[in-house]
Amino acid sequence: MASSSRRLKKELTDIQSSDSRTFCCVEFDESNLLHWTGLLVPDKEPYNKGAFKVAIDFPVEYPFKPPKITFLTKIYHPNVDEKGQVCLPIISPDNWKPATKTEQVMNALLGLITEPEPDHPLRADLAEEFTKDRKKFNKTAEDYTKKYAMKRPDGY
Repeated sequence: MASSSRRLKKELTDIQSSDSRTFCCVEFDESNLLHWTGLLVPDKEPYNKGAFKVAIDFPVEYPFKPPKITFLTKIYHPNVDEKGQVCLPIISPDNWKPATKTEQVMNALLGLITEPEPDHPLRADLAEEFTKDRKKFNKTAEDYTKKYAMKRPDGY
């Protein structure tokens, strides 16, 4: 745990001091650095009308095992299931590399949100709609964002 705590403290400092516009407002409990929450702030339609709260849970074996990401804000997206679980290749056990940093994971997550992968869905119905009727998908995703997403932080 000591090595994972050192690494997580460094990554947290790096994220907080970076000018990244991807992931902000990171919160954590000083007694448990293995659980973070923060806001993912997409800049492309249909998700750019709000911010999405996500939880990042790091295993005790981090960085040798990948973190788990869960959307706490509802999102209309083919690669995020109804429970907020996300299918993100960079954190799959087969693809995970200990050198991968949390900020890289969040950038990959933002990429997936703004460019869905309908060929690898967790919600087949949304993947089909995304592929066959993009206009309808975008309208529903934007409506969901307006209804469920959090207010974007000032300056975003």
